[in-house]
Amino acid sequence: MLKNYEDFQKLGKENVEATVTSFGAFSKGFQAIAVELADYSKKAFEEGTAAAEKLFGAKSLDKAIEVQSDYVKSAYEGFVSQSTRIGELYAGLAQAAYKSFESAVAKATTAK
Repeated sequence: MLKNYEDFQKLGKENVEATVTSFGAFSKGFQAIAVELADYSKKAFEEGTAAAEKLFGAKSLDKAIEVQSDYVKSAYEGFVSQSTRIGELYAGLAQAAYKSFESAVAKATTAK
């Protein structure tokens, strides 16, 4: 009976440690994602403002279309790049969060 109690206590302690480690990984991951999104938002705003200034300074319709086309192209490329980066950060977050439970999952699957 005492052995089962000690095993139960050990299992509980391991689960708590894994959970705390996982929450730490989530915290760091979401912080990195928030920083990345804030940087992207700032950059996108600055690029949009610069494009608007160029657009208002255009002397002809052709130049205005050129400025707008260049802006749309660079904004799209930046968005795709940023989306890829955010996806990588989320994947890393999931891996880091799972890593703390990996040993517990391995024990559970081998116990069956």
